[in-house]
Amino acid sequence: MSDEEITRLRVRIGELEARLDFLYKRLNIEYNDNPNSIDPKIIELIKRRNKIEAIKVYRETHNVGLAEAKSAIDDLEARLGL
Repeated sequence: MSDEEITRLRVRIGELEARLDFLYKRLNIEYNDNPNSIDPKIIELIKRRNKIEAIKVYRETHNVGLAEAKSAIDDLEARLGL
């Protein structure tokens, strides 16, 4: 791949990232590019032993299904030692 092609791809990626940022702002969506960070509200719900609410918030935040959210909360509980 030539330097010119790489430069064009970098420019295109920059344009696409700008469009995504625009859409996130327009739709009032907060994007967290660190998949390992967990919403403190979810951690607090787990600590309070309110697992069902933690799963609900996780599902809404990450737009995932029930099984995936439950698995993530179970994993987080284990990591927190709860």
